[in-house]
Amino acid sequence: MTANALHNSRRRSVLLAIILLSLTCAALAQAPSISKVEPPNWWVNMPQQPMVMLTGQGLAGAKLATDYPGLRISRVEPRPDGRYLFAWLEIGAGAKPGAAKFTVTTERGTTSFTFPVEARASQRGRYQGITPNDVIYLIMPDRFADGDTANDNPPDAPGETDRSQPRKWHGGDLKGVTEHIPYLKKLGVTAIWLTPWWKQATTTSDYHGYGCVDFYATDEHLGTMKDLDAMVTAAHRAGIKVIMDYVVNHTGPLHPWAQHPPTPTWINGTPEHHTAADYDFATLVDPHATRREYRNVLDGWFANILPDLHVEDPLLAEYLADNAIWWMESTGFDAFRLDTFPYSPRSFWAGWHRRLFRVYPHTWTVGEVMNTDPWITSFFVGGRKERGIDTGVSTVFDFPLESTVRDVILQGASAKKIVNVLQHDSLYVHPYGLVTLIGNHDQKRFMGEPGATVEKLNAAMALLLTMRGVPQIYSGDEIAMPGGDDPDNRRDFPGGFPGDPKDAFTTAGRTTEEQAAFENTQALLKLRGEHPALRTGRQFHMGLGDTYYAFLREEGSDRVLVVLNSAPAEQTIKLKLGDTPLQNLRGVDVLYGKAKSNLAAGELSVTLPGMTVAVFRVR
Repeated sequence: MTANALHNSRRRSVLLAIILLSLTCAALAQAPSISKVEPPNWWVNMPQQPMVMLTGQGLAGAKLATDYPGLRISRVEPRPDGRYLFAWLEIGAGAKPGAAKFTVTTERGTTSFTFPVEARASQRGRYQGITPNDVIYLIMPDRFADGDTANDNPPDAPGETDRSQPRKWHGGDLKGVTEHIPYLKKLGVTAIWLTPWWKQATTTSDYHGYGCVDFYATDEHLGTMKDLDAMVTAAHRAGIKVIMDYVVNHTGPLHPWAQHPPTPTWINGTPEHHTAADYDFATLVDPHATRREYRNVLDGWFANILPDLHVEDPLLAEYLADNAIWWMESTGFDAFRLDTFPYSPRSFWAGWHRRLFRVYPHTWTVGEVMNTDPWITSFFVGGRKERGIDTGVSTVFDFPLESTVRDVILQGASAKKIVNVLQHDSLYVHPYGLVTLIGNHDQKRFMGEPGATVEKLNAAMALLLTMRGVPQIYSGDEIAMPGGDDPDNRRDFPGGFPGDPKDAFTTAGRTTEEQAAFENTQALLKLRGEHPALRTGRQFHMGLGDTYYAFLREEGSDRVLVVLNSAPAEQTIKLKLGDTPLQNLRGVDVLYGKAKSNLAAGELSVTLPGMTVAVFRVR
């Protein structure tokens, strides 16, 4: 660069700095205005008092006042850039429901806003949590059913809905879920987990919900708060619980915070300067690792594009706790699925759970720790301290068992691998509360794997619904829906959309294979509901080999024996009963599957077809 060019470059830099300073000064000098209040309301008689974040202009040095009876502002913190103001409210025991008026005053002027203070709804039948008595059904609303075609192309996001494009919005919504609750009830599931319903950017097709741009709004494609409330109410009336998919690790790239974070430490990095996420959780578990080794796990931008939230910022941590409580109180759903759980520090999760359970002691959370090693997944469970901190999470997904079941059923791996995983249950505080699965929306579908058949799917489903844990079924697996890697694993549920050539929500609309898979899942869910042993019973190994695994589930007088034959051909499996809970066995009755049995001289012989599971009542 020549001396003259260098001089001109410096001159331009100085001019740019002057312009930016002038714009900043102008922003600070303008009269105050409020564009957003978060949370938009709160309730009387709540154990948690809210921190309110105001977004607007000209808020530097602002004072906040209200004369609403029973409401006090204990602290105000305006940010220097004038874009944000934080205030801590105390809603006294004598406060009555109503609309509180707040006045914001600076040297440049005054503005005001109203803040609804509402009565809490009845607590009955709300915030119920999840137990091993439940079976979870995972729904991606955009791909499940279109109950309201009027919101397919909302005014602020025209042209983003196109079913011919696998990464565009397809039209499914909350009303579509509500309309098909009778189907879910008939199938036999007791809880539904919906992928995030938060508002997404209008210029992107984030149909999956993981690109949030507003933590206090539903996306227009999915429906309104009224639609969400109606869905939760309808589910509860049917005896079905609802789980919210909650994301604190990141926002969408077009969230306003990416360019204008409320504090300097709200976001890790900037859109121009940040690190990419490292997905190696082993560095978090390793007691000898330095922060340098795991910094990018906690601070890196997911997919190198999603702004990473620095949840160690105390204001952000409080914002997210209030936000979770607001959603639960607003609609009365029952539990949280916590996305990308290990990517946020243990200290944050400990505080978040402490606040949540103080308000809702009976709710439940499950953390997504997508790893196949029990040593790693168990590190994150609640009820145990690691690095001196208990995360507080109720449980985690059992990805180690999922990958093993897939290997055994689909790849012909030794059935002994199942026992190898279960032998690590002592690492968990509550192993019977682990959420088990054979697939979800982030993986190739079971039926999309090489060599998959309906028979193999039925066998895997039988293991899922009889082994210890809280089972989770991915929507469509009950009808053997195929699907490869993302986004092919997120196909529309047939019959959920106008113009579909068939309706797989009905018996008449299913193919022979789809009906066989549906009937198998439905029968297993019915069986599980009838037998406490299959829900909460202790599990014992009764026999294992490379091509079989037999186990007992026992709850009081209810005892159920389950036998897997993973060989391609029929085989007879002989189970020695001495020194086991079945040593005094008098006989067995077939509850599920096609099998023959013979009891003689302290040995039970079970003959069953290849790649099948049989379930017996034990006498």
